Amino acid sequence: MHLRDALDLVAKRAPGLLARFGGHAAAAGLTLRADALERFGALLENAVRELADPAALARVVETDGSLEVEFASLEVARMLERETWGQGFPQPVFADQFTVQNQKLVGERHLKLRLVRDGRAFDAMLFRHRAPVPGRIRGAYRLAIDEFNGAQTVQLTLEHWEEPG
Repeated sequence: MHLRDALDLVAKRAPGLLARFGGHAAAAGLTLRADALERFGALLENAVRELADPAALARVVETDGSLEVEFASLEVARMLERETWGQGFPQPVFADQFTVQNQKLVGERHLKLRLVRDGRAFDAMLFRHRAPVPGRIRGAYRLAIDEFNGAQTVQLTLEHWEEPG
């Protein structure tokens, strides 16, 4: 979806709502009064639903498949962290099944988990998720480095989870 076109549609449907706007397909900006934010949000959401391909709004999780447990290491996490990732070239996301050994809420809005796969335990984080997960999950994750008290360990950052099917 073209972001500037969405803002243009909002501006045409609500003249005067946007003080100014500009941009292009992938990035856009605007100026509006603080009291117009709620109305702008509703109008922008309608414009996006109208302009965007419905398939683009569907939640799709693409992965690079399973990661052999011996490669879920601090060394590989460091190697991945040194690389440059971005639009059209995302950091690898792996998918595997885990037993959930332990889970607790941290920072009032994130779930810290202890996951086990093939006899090996991993610390994992599920950000912006408060509800407990079931005892077995299939998770899509990125390798990350957790630094605590000067020590580094590999940590899995869960991007998505589901019950195994």
